[in-house]
Amino acid sequence: MSNFWTLLQICGLNLGKKIKHAAKTERGDVPGWVLVTLMTAGIVTALWAVAGPQLVQLFQDAINSVRQP
Repeated sequence: MSNFWTLLQICGLNLGKKIKHAAKTERGDVPGWVLVTLMTAGIVTALWAVAGPQLVQLFQDAINSVRQP
């Protein structure tokens, strides 16, 4: 694999160093995914706090309508 980086550097592209640097420093979008996960959990919690009893009743009505012919 080091021959590949050497070849890139010999060709004058200097792309090998840039790719190596990006591979070492790239962490991905972990903070973004953490934020999305926390916001989703917050939205679900808020909706459940506001509409919990109505959601439970809606679910029970749906189950009861399937059980009864």
